[in-house]
Amino acid sequence: MRQDRGHEDIRLPLASSWRRIHGSVARDLGVAILSGRHAPGDVLPGEIEFSEQLKVSRTAYREGIRILSAKGLVESRPRTGTRVSQRSRWNLLDPDILAWAFEAEPSEAFIRDLFELRMIVEPAAAALAAERRSGLDIARMGHALEEMGRHGLATEAGRAADQAFHNTILEAARNGPLMALSSSIAAAVTWTTIFKYRQQDKPRDPMPDHRALYDAIVAGDPEVARAAMTALVRLALADTEMALRP
Repeated sequence: MRQDRGHEDIRLPLASSWRRIHGSVARDLGVAILSGRHAPGDVLPGEIEFSEQLKVSRTAYREGIRILSAKGLVESRPRTGTRVSQRSRWNLLDPDILAWAFEAEPSEAFIRDLFELRMIVEPAAAALAAERRSGLDIARMGHALEEMGRHGLATEAGRAADQAFHNTILEAARNGPLMALSSSIAAAVTWTTIFKYRQQDKPRDPMPDHRALYDAIVAGDPEVARAAMTALVRLALADTEMALRP
């Protein structure tokens, strides 16, 4: 019997897998750049020196640099070597860069920027989802909601369900360019949640906010769905700002 996709296992795709050596090189250098240890304009040590420092082959180092270059973090030129790019060139919506930023303890300004992005995108997506959602979308959102309640957002399983819930709303909007942002929005949701739970022992329970949003989408009411998502993101920002307090 074919499994109902609304009840399939939910996994948490936070970022790319960095098990290969060149991936590990990219991650280590990426974290160093995002944390400010290598600032924009800095020239990285030469290939031979860095390879010896990281204890990896020169081939692995070059592959790692290519990954970072594709994400806009560095640029390599003949004679001048590899230089950290200006921040305006960084692909800050790349899920890997988001992961590295939170591994390096992000700035308050960056966290607030992410919430501004969410406030721009997600309420409009929720309104569209209320108009365009299918029965399968509703089933998937309902299943994600159940898993969030069962596991809690302090667990990986709960955060995976939260990510699936928000991702399904973006899918239900039936807008191709909007869907291109889904992995970035999902990563932003996940990493801000991890940050909040890392900083607070007992954060506020966000489940009532998610249920209100779900009910509005199920009811097919775009304006109520927009308002519910706006309230959800605003409260999530307030929770995160509390976590930022010393």
